[in-house]
Amino acid sequence: MNDSGLGSSLAYLLSCAERSVTRGLAAVLAGEDVTVEQWRILRALAEGRGHSMGELAEAVLMPHPTLTKAVDRLIDRALVYRGPSKGDRRRVAVFVSDRGAELLARTDGAVAEHHRLIADAFGHERTERLMRDLETLTAALDYAELRV
Repeated sequence: MNDSGLGSSLAYLLSCAERSVTRGLAAVLAGEDVTVEQWRILRALAEGRGHSMGELAEAVLMPHPTLTKAVDRLIDRALVYRGPSKGDRRRVAVFVSDRGAELLARTDGAVAEHHRLIADAFGHERTERLMRDLETLTAALDYAELRV
């Protein structure tokens, strides 16, 4: 492990890993003319219950202005739509359309293959452990933020 410079920074190393993983995922999704951010939005909406823009922004890790532009582009392509929230008809929610669900179904295999390639390169057990560790790290940091 590098004890000095950027290589000693957890934030930097996480960013490098994220960049590598995202670059490969972007290449997989390019065939469907969808960005990684748009795919995350579609994936978050896949269960069909709809999300407010605030819920969606938190789920897909995007600031509201960026999310609004991305959702507008998905609406232009008829992949998502805005409608009344099922829980409170006065609120507006975003839903995946049938066309968006079809796009997700077409990309599922390629996304799974991308994950498999990562697991092959890094080791299946190590990949699963890394995913669990990152979830645990995130939960611990979120908990620590609540205590500050």
